[in-house]
Amino acid sequence: MSVSVESEAASFHASEAQNNLRRILESCSKLAEGGDFHESEGTISELVIFLDSLLDAALSDPDNDHAENIAFEALSEIHRYICSPSLDQEVVDALSFELPKAVSKFVSISSRFLDMAISIIDQFIAKCGPRDMLSILCNTLGYSSEMTKAASYVIPPLSGLSKVFISIQRRQFEQVKEAVPMILNVLKAVSLESDEADLEGVFDRAVEIANSICEVCNKLESVAKEKLRALLGLYVLQCLALVSASLSYKASSCRSMVLQLSRMSSYCGLSYLNLVTTYDVETVACSVFGEDKDDMGCLSHVKHGAALSVPFFSVIWGHASKEVAHTAKEDLVAIKDELRNNQTKRWQAIGTLKHVLSFVNLPWELKKHTINFLLCITDGAIPGNYDDEHSEWSSYMPNLFSALQAVKMVIMYAPDPELRKEAFAVLKGVLADIPISQRFDIFKALITNTDSSSMIAILIDLVRREMHTEICSNTSTVKNVAQIDNKAYPDTLFWTPSVLELVELVLRPPQGGPPSLPEQSDAVLSALNLYRFVLMTESTGKTNSTGVLSRSSLLKAYNEWLLPLRTLVTGIMAENKNDYDQLAIDSVCTLNPLELVLYRCIELVEEKLKQST
Repeated sequence: MSVSVESEAASFHASEAQNNLRRILESCSKLAEGGDFHESEGTISELVIFLDSLLDAALSDPDNDHAENIAFEALSEIHRYICSPSLDQEVVDALSFELPKAVSKFVSISSRFLDMAISIIDQFIAKCGPRDMLSILCNTLGYSSEMTKAASYVIPPLSGLSKVFISIQRRQFEQVKEAVPMILNVLKAVSLESDEADLEGVFDRAVEIANSICEVCNKLESVAKEKLRALLGLYVLQCLALVSASLSYKASSCRSMVLQLSRMSSYCGLSYLNLVTTYDVETVACSVFGEDKDDMGCLSHVKHGAALSVPFFSVIWGHASKEVAHTAKEDLVAIKDELRNNQTKRWQAIGTLKHVLSFVNLPWELKKHTINFLLCITDGAIPGNYDDEHSEWSSYMPNLFSALQAVKMVIMYAPDPELRKEAFAVLKGVLADIPISQRFDIFKALITNTDSSSMIAILIDLVRREMHTEICSNTSTVKNVAQIDNKAYPDTLFWTPSVLELVELVLRPPQGGPPSLPEQSDAVLSALNLYRFVLMTESTGKTNSTGVLSRSSLLKAYNEWLLPLRTLVTGIMAENKNDYDQLAIDSVCTLNPLELVLYRCIELVEEKLKQST
């Protein structure tokens, strides 16, 4: 008996909702036909409020099939209403401003609401001019910032825009250019806030839009076509970056999207080599948007997309899908050889690929493939011969430095030991590619801009290796040459007083006082080893290129670096000597090797000071 009562109540509620909806739609028709647009706006607002109430009822109780069915019937009724051939254009125009937003909200309920929302928007596109629908759908997209489940909401307007673009008959470039910044900004916003499962449909529609722009390009000629192709290239690269950051690259849907973006990238004339070396995002963006910085803000990840092109397509997809490798139609081996043999292009590629390594949202798998590619082009690369006075190579140093910073972060934070090892090999390869006259300054900048004690230790150890290589390579050439101004190796660039500045940065930090121990023990041990190496090498070679043997330098090292450090170390060791807490034991074990090297440095300095009196 109770079931029958509930069924009757549900039937009554559905009938009441249907009657209310029909009443509101009839009011819309009468008011719009009568030309009373002010009143019709109020009626349309009533329609939107009514639909929102049905949406709230369906979402508040997801297990309530009855509420969902009422909502779906309401949208179906609206679809039939708009499809009516007798409906006046004034009514369609009035409804077109609000209904795309209202029906798109229902998409989060289920897939059938998505299909219905798209069908309703398609009817508006068929009955309204494409220019009007372009602004209406962009406005619908802009409303996504107020939606809690924006990913599903934006799918219908994105689907609509892909059809509107194709329908535009005049000033295609200008109108597409107006819409693309809104589209890209929305894609970026939802990709950072939504789950991967919700984003596949969004990016499917984003790729549809790219296909539509491509179709429009084919209808144009000369300047307009080239400008729209340039805009399409920027759009594709931005989408590539967002897809890479948001979806699992192992998913078949992601591979399909990348394949399509790859084809359009090729259509836009963007070759792998061009993207990774000479593609200038700012120049291309300015050619499309002029000086409008607001519009260019939507392209914040285009450089990442360009950087992803080579490792993404050539390594990941080349291995994962023969179809993608074939689609690229480029000899990837030849590209790698070109980068190995051309230092300028190699530097350009390194400066571009840093964007992959520094993009926090990208998965480690992509960064691993990028590291592999960098290792490939730097291992066995042919260095260039640069004239310091006449070449412009120094202009590449800021990009190389930021690339090294990005590689350094991989060494420090990658979860895979093998990836950290490969990143270290890349670090050494890039450093070896930098002209020797600039290499020490790059080392110093890297050390100065590093907080990790272990990373500082690695960099200082690399400096010591550079100095050892220099001294070995110059020994044979100057074996029988007399000293000149107390310098036996005049061509060495690491053997200068600047190397002692590196030691001081660690042993006597700029903020004052001895270094913090045991936190900085790795860096301190490496700095002590570098100082000992310089002191012993200069003593053996009877040189003083670094100034380490001058009495003032010895006194400074003794009084300002070594003795304060000894006081600190002995204090910590004494404090933890009889403490069997694990932290205390770890501190003692960490400081033991440091203490040995410290005392050896003190002995050497004391010996040299005695000799200098």
